[in-house]
Amino acid sequence: MFADRSLLKGVGYGVSAGLCWGVIFLGPQLTPGLSGVQFAVLRFLCFGLFSLALLMPRWRRVCSNLTVADWRSLFWLSLIGNLFYYSLVGSGVQLIGIATTSLIVGLIPVLVTLAGRNDANAVSLSRLFPSLCCAVAGVVLISLHALNSGENPNSSASTIVGITCALGALISWSWYAVSNSRRLGVITSVSSHDWSLLTGIMTGAQSLLLAIPAFCFEVETHSISVWLNFLLVGSGVALLSSVVGGACWNQASRLLPLALSGQVLVVETLAALLFGFLWEHRLPDTSELAAIALLVTGVVWCLNCHRAAPGHKPSHQSGEA
Repeated sequence: MFADRSLLKGVGYGVSAGLCWGVIFLGPQLTPGLSGVQFAVLRFLCFGLFSLALLMPRWRRVCSNLTVADWRSLFWLSLIGNLFYYSLVGSGVQLIGIATTSLIVGLIPVLVTLAGRNDANAVSLSRLFPSLCCAVAGVVLISLHALNSGENPNSSASTIVGITCALGALISWSWYAVSNSRRLGVITSVSSHDWSLLTGIMTGAQSLLLAIPAFCFEVETHSISVWLNFLLVGSGVALLSSVVGGACWNQASRLLPLALSGQVLVVETLAALLFGFLWEHRLPDTSELAAIALLVTGVVWCLNCHRAAPGHKPSHQSGEA
């Protein structure tokens, strides 16, 4: 009974995180005057400031527990899992749209689930196979629909670049999710929440170094009101997706095994699709509804597999999308 309640709470936190993270695909569309890299730098500058303010009261105590290896891990996790990943997402959104980008990135749950298949108490791949098939079928169906809809105004070269960016984002955050989980599994002196804030501070510092080359030729290009709009969107995405979404994901990661947490990440794709449809002022068509149904079926099926398992061990994954 306790395990079921813990599992349901973990799924609830995971769903909340996914809804918050769906906003990241909308941000680049709200700032058409910025490139994907520029908006990523702006967002993580804001996230770095938020993280620093939240961690400052216990900064010395937390940092005293970190080793050189921990700081090295923070550097690479922040660079690849945050800054590099979101630069690719932003570029993909601006080149091929929210739907196509979010659905290519939506394959992250499949890669994360496969990576966690050998963890302690993880459900066997044979039992997960039907749910994985549903998730993959949903992503493939709606990706083909988006690519063949004929609504993409960009050139074929831009489309290829956009798809490449989305694939790069898929690989980079899948690596981040697994590597971060593994790292947290061996760290006992720092909580997952503080680790997330440290990641935010490290990403903010890296963004600060990139801010000058990224924006030095853009300052006079836009008016003050436009820059204020960029700042509001960037800080809003940072607060909702990074701070609130990260906090929800920390809780989900403590309650869910890695394989199931990977499946729950499908919610991020669904949220991104919802925001995309709202942005385009339309409802999903039959093919899109069928794909969404397949994705949801895959998640529910995976949940039932874990509920039927003899026990589950929480993962130690701290995330940032």
